Amino acid sequence: MSVDTGTAPVGLFTGQHVLAELEGVDPELLDDEQFLRETLHTALNESHATVCDMIAKRFDPQGVTVLALLSESHASLHTYPEDGSIFIDVFTCGHTAQPERAVRLLAEALNPTSMNTQTVHRGRDYAGLTS
Repeated sequence: MSVDTGTAPVGLFTGQHVLAELEGVDPELLDDEQFLRETLHTALNESHATVCDMIAKRFDPQGVTVLALLSESHASLHTYPEDGSIFIDVFTCGHTAQPERAVRLLAEALNPTSMNTQTVHRGRDYAGLTS
């Protein structure tokens, strides 16, 4: 017999995967590795995600990829300064982190002229449980 403790179990097989494409972004921002690292880190923290590690690579002649390993899963940025575009990918498991908020905060910092986002709900839905 199980006892209902009123909390969600740890390690739920559920999550949200937010995919975004931003266009019309200042090419200088998209080629600034430090700015992108700091902006991603801040957006994730403010969205209640736990950043474990972050790596970045600036490409020659331009472009940056930033990857964040999260306790909840991962986030990535892939920039195309020559096109003023960026791909954003934020996947978090469970119900604590807010990946849509993270993407929204990134967009606010990057100020695109257009933005296309899609949220994919993955795993099993445990939304009825409280945390």
